[in-house]
Amino acid sequence: MTLAEYNAFCATLPATTHVVQWGGAHVWKIGGKVFAIAGWSDGEALAVTFKVSEMAFDILKEQPGCRPAPYLASRGMKWIQRWTDETMDDSALRDYLRESRRLVVLGLTKKARAELGLTQL
Repeated sequence: MTLAEYNAFCATLPATTHVVQWGGAHVWKIGGKVFAIAGWSDGEALAVTFKVSEMAFDILKEQPGCRPAPYLASRGMKWIQRWTDETMDDSALRDYLRESRRLVVLGLTKKARAELGLTQL
């Protein structure tokens, strides 16, 4: 997945916003809360970071091409970074990005969800 493809996909998700911050990272948010970060890649592939469930974290952290997200996971948060497509193709990555957004929405207040038009999940 290229940076342009990542941004185009995240832009299709309802009620999301985009900002470039933290040294050029492309950050996608919902209700002011981060659900996806792309950038900071040491290699040729785009590194994409996203929130996951505890079970997904336990599985993905052991998969080639994925790792606990730098900075976030070290603080006890369940975030994964896909830095190669070795075991997670772009289709699966899009599914995880959708789920990350959903997990973040669940953490918003009812009022914030209503303001965003997200009364149904």
